[in-house]
Amino acid sequence: MLMIRLARFGSKKKPTYRVVVIEKERARNGRAVEIVGHYNPVSQPQEVVLKLDRINHWVKNGAQPSDTVARLIRKYPVPEVVAAA
Repeated sequence: MLMIRLARFGSKKKPTYRVVVIEKERARNGRAVEIVGHYNPVSQPQEVVLKLDRINHWVKNGAQPSDTVARLIRKYPVPEVVAAA
């Protein structure tokens, strides 16, 4: 099963995250199928870049967004993605 979730990058105490499509069983920072965005919670204001067309594509093909990614999608809505999530 495919998941859309966050993979942590960055240095100690300065995290940045990539929004990735990945097999559910893989490690958090394992090899991803596709990178569909990034999230930087440290910057002011927080930086969120999502490829909503690709996220929508993967959701239509059965990928499940994690709770955190679903919350980010709702904050930056696209009608098809919100309805599918």
